[in-house]
Amino acid sequence: MKTKVEERFFEFFEKWMCQLDEYLQHLRRASEVYGAKTGCEHEQELQASVSKVTQHYKDYYTIKWALAYEDVLAFFCPIWISPLENAYSWVTRWKLSAVLKLVNSIRTNDVLSSSLVELTQEQMRKIEMLRVKIRLEEEREMERQQVAVVDTKMMELVRSVVRVKNGEEVRQVEGLVQVALKGVMVGLEKVMKVADCVRLRTLKGVLDVLSLLQCVEFLAGICILQILLRQWGKKRVCTIN
Repeated sequence: MKTKVEERFFEFFEKWMCQLDEYLQHLRRASEVYGAKTGCEHEQELQASVSKVTQHYKDYYTIKWALAYEDVLAFFCPIWISPLENAYSWVTRWKLSAVLKLVNSIRTNDVLSSSLVELTQEQMRKIEMLRVKIRLEEEREMERQQVAVVDTKMMELVRSVVRVKNGEEVRQVEGLVQVALKGVMVGLEKVMKVADCVRLRTLKGVLDVLSLLQCVEFLAGICILQILLRQWGKKRVCTIN
């Protein structure tokens, strides 16, 4: 049986994915007509497409964080994605390395158009610097938050369990269990938010390096990857069932 949070986010995510597909079509059209228009008008259209997609991802995290406050465990065992999608996830969402690998994949395989193929050496240098920075930041923050989850209440709970085995009252332990579990939930919520913030910074970092047209094509690549992975995941589930 689904919890209320699972039901609400399941419904939200289905609508969010449908909207993502619509934004993908906008990105494709913006990329295809590049060159047909000139001047500020076309620049504004490209910027509007980029802004809509980035805001769409921000909206996702806004809803996610609001519901995670009520039930964070729902996001560590998500029922709204397939096992295949979950296999490509890291701490409740897409792996950070996937975004940076996508840039290189599009560049080397001539995907979508030539603009990402023509990344300059300076752009590639900045993306590599971003990759190293994000990896270090990710490791530092995750280690800090993981340590915070196992706090003093958990240690006190372990000691109490030992005392109970020697005849102490169970009631005291039950109270400590509730306190300890609450601490774990708060810790998990922090871990999730830290990971999500690193994701958003990674996305922004890549977009800051790219030109406007490259941003359009890069975001289109992310959308395609996410939509196809979801389609393949659903087909796999249907085949198994």
